[in-house]
Amino acid sequence: MSDESPTNVLFVVMDTVRKDHLTPYGYERPTTPGLESFAEESMVFEQAVAPAPWTLPVHASMFTGMYPSRHGADQETPYLDNATTLAETLSAAGYDTACYSSNAWITPYTHLTDGFDDQNNFFEVMPGDLLSGPLAKAWKTLNDNERLRAVADKLVSLGNTAHEYLADGEGADSKTPAVIDQTMEFIEKSDRSFAFINLMDAHLPYHPPKEYREKFAPGVDSTEVCQNSKEYNSGARDITDSEWEDIRGLYDAEIAHIDDQLTRLFDWLKETDRWDDTMVVVCADHGELHGEHDLYGHEFCLYDPLINVPLMVKHPELGTGRRDDQVELVDLYHTVLDALNVEGGKPASPGEDVVARDETRSLLSASYREFADADSPDPGQKGSPDGDYAFVEYSRPIVELKQLEEKAKAGGVTLPEDSRFYSRMRAVRRPDVKYVRIDRIPNEAYRLDEDPGELTNLAGKGDEKIEAAEQALARFEEAAGGAWTGADDVEVTDDALDDMDDTTQERLRDLGYME
Repeated sequence: MSDESPTNVLFVVMDTVRKDHLTPYGYERPTTPGLESFAEESMVFEQAVAPAPWTLPVHASMFTGMYPSRHGADQETPYLDNATTLAETLSAAGYDTACYSSNAWITPYTHLTDGFDDQNNFFEVMPGDLLSGPLAKAWKTLNDNERLRAVADKLVSLGNTAHEYLADGEGADSKTPAVIDQTMEFIEKSDRSFAFINLMDAHLPYHPPKEYREKFAPGVDSTEVCQNSKEYNSGARDITDSEWEDIRGLYDAEIAHIDDQLTRLFDWLKETDRWDDTMVVVCADHGELHGEHDLYGHEFCLYDPLINVPLMVKHPELGTGRRDDQVELVDLYHTVLDALNVEGGKPASPGEDVVARDETRSLLSASYREFADADSPDPGQKGSPDGDYAFVEYSRPIVELKQLEEKAKAGGVTLPEDSRFYSRMRAVRRPDVKYVRIDRIPNEAYRLDEDPGELTNLAGKGDEKIEAAEQALARFEEAAGGAWTGADDVEVTDDALDDMDDTTQERLRDLGYME
């Protein structure tokens, strides 16, 4: 990097934000005038791909430079373990690091906040001080024990249910101004900083502030529309076209609030002469479905509205404009290290897995994705011809599945086990083609250049590009330890509570999960 390279990084994740609902990506509604201005100062990526369709594995990938099958953080093991994070590496290099969010997955108990000198989670159900120390240890204990893991699944389900009710009328957007305020306070006190923020406004349930609701969803009562995706996905509730329109309006209102708050932060950086010295990354960790493919939310599939996410990066080495080449969010790990000229590769603790900086994975590098070393420990990262592809992994969604079963049972619906709901999935993607391996239902393949809505499944139909993509996925799977061929069921029972130690039970009483 040149001597004029920024010495600070601001990394923004707009949780659950679809690319096609942002003004810089051609959306007809003025949801994001601030980001439209930001796009004029940054490089806008049209083909950015998330490594998974939900928060925990995506953030773990961005924080480690590893695909989900390598770092292992998913709903079956809901924490990052034995891996050195980007924040740990930057902190060791002398950077001040901070993480502020209202996302329940980005907390000490999942270890995603490891390495951040300062962190605050504004999630209203599980306060941050209860997610460290004994509770963090208890959470890990629960998930490391096969019987107790079922209890952990149920606790997260209960927590999500509590969030659904407690957030009613006051969604995560109410926390966003505090996230922005704390970010400014942190940056003001730092000479060399890495600030990471996650903004949860656009995540269900949608209860936007009044001024945005009146603009994008006039007359819509957010308590009257379906705010629980599992009710719809299970078949227990139908959603009419007019209700979908209201839901999308509320969603747009939430995005508009994010845009307003980000604009406030960006304006402050400019007013305090910090803008030019700050690399800014703005992306989404995944998108959202609003009825496409008869699905609601971001579970049970790997369609493009979930994994082809917005990404904009402001850095002098990138310049301004738009790029159509495919990139991966996992590459942001290398991009930040490259921007700050930090090599990485040193474990924060003995024996931890760690990824060193690789310029062929940095968006700032002229040699981006010009892979030469076919022996990379990360599958799919190196070696011709797979550099043209992105890879996505979706482990069995335990928490969502349990909630789905609860909603189905309440609605008198029986879910077939041989369905996408119980499936693990892996996908390989290029801008023109996608192949999805699914373990319980037929595989899916689409020519994205001819069928961007992914409506016609061409798996097994003899298309040469699809067959080449399937071969690339097979190579990835082989390097990752083999293809997923089945997903065991997990039965949640209260009997396992008796196996917990006194400390665990005490902390669960503090949270109201036990009497």
